Amino acid sequence: MLKIVKRKNLSKKKQVLIQILAVIFALCFASIFILMTGNNPISVYLSMVNGAFGSGYRFQETITKAIPLVITSLGIIVAFKMKFWNIGGEGQFVIGAMAGSYFALFHKDMAKPLLIIVMLVAGFIAGGLWGLIPAFFKTKFQTNETIFTLLMNYIAIKFLTYLQFGPWKDPKSFGFPKIAGFSDNAIMPKIGSFHIGIIIAIVLAIFIYIYINHTKQGYEVSVIGESENSAIYAGMKVNKIILRTVFISAGICGLAGIIQASAVNKTLAITLADGTGFTAIIIAWLSNLNAGVTILVSVLFSAMVQGGIFIQMTFGIPQAVANVLQGTILFFVLGSSFFNTYTIMRDK
Repeated sequence: MLKIVKRKNLSKKKQVLIQILAVIFALCFASIFILMTGNNPISVYLSMVNGAFGSGYRFQETITKAIPLVITSLGIIVAFKMKFWNIGGEGQFVIGAMAGSYFALFHKDMAKPLLIIVMLVAGFIAGGLWGLIPAFFKTKFQTNETIFTLLMNYIAIKFLTYLQFGPWKDPKSFGFPKIAGFSDNAIMPKIGSFHIGIIIAIVLAIFIYIYINHTKQGYEVSVIGESENSAIYAGMKVNKIILRTVFISAGICGLAGIIQASAVNKTLAITLADGTGFTAIIIAWLSNLNAGVTILVSVLFSAMVQGGIFIQMTFGIPQAVANVLQGTILFFVLGSSFFNTYTIMRDK
């Protein structure tokens, strides 16, 4: 007979080793599937790396795809540290983009620096307020934040759909339901080959790391995450801390939304988020809620997506096969977190 036992004090070296083994097993398992399609697994994997980093343009695309993942994941980490399961990053991303886009579309005569700042602030505040709704009900009525935040994603997306097909529909689009493109004033400036979002992502990662690990508020977040009763016993204003923390978490997700709308899409559309909020949850978990590691995991995840697109063109592999490869790798890596927490032993 076997039993599952929780590990105690597993070293960082062993945790990393388990995750590396998970990736190796995932590649071996996926190789069987690739062989069934009549392709050489090694050639496919090398092509994925080439597709993600093989040229300056491909590298730029990989990093561009990673930026919204980094920022949204950082927002998710803040709430998850408190064990407030914010599954609403997708909706907060959309709401932030909508709020910032309002100024981009209807106040585009502002000076560019001022307009960009107003858009970023609006995105942060709107995302934060959207997150405060489930946080308020959590503190007042002990509602389930997982379900609440999940359902609010769809409300946000439907709200954006209404605007795109209705009040914000571009009258010059010949009846096609689209929102007008942003003016140059409302487009984020570039730094070299990348938009300014890359600087925001790096600064935010440093800020969140310091905030969580070296500030009084971060300590309060950790204590509530470990034991809410202990926080109450220590005299902490738990409800106030929950509201503040969720506002910051959702606000960062909203910030990611307006950056993506302005710097990449240069307009607002219902396809803007494209699952970013849900992917960010996986990245936050794989990063073990570490702000610094989030950057690396986001880039690797983005490389996997970009490489998947490349092998479709190179080998003629259907989209479904590329998705299976990505899903297999994620399945094994996420599964490794189980073995980081538990071990299987013989029941004597």
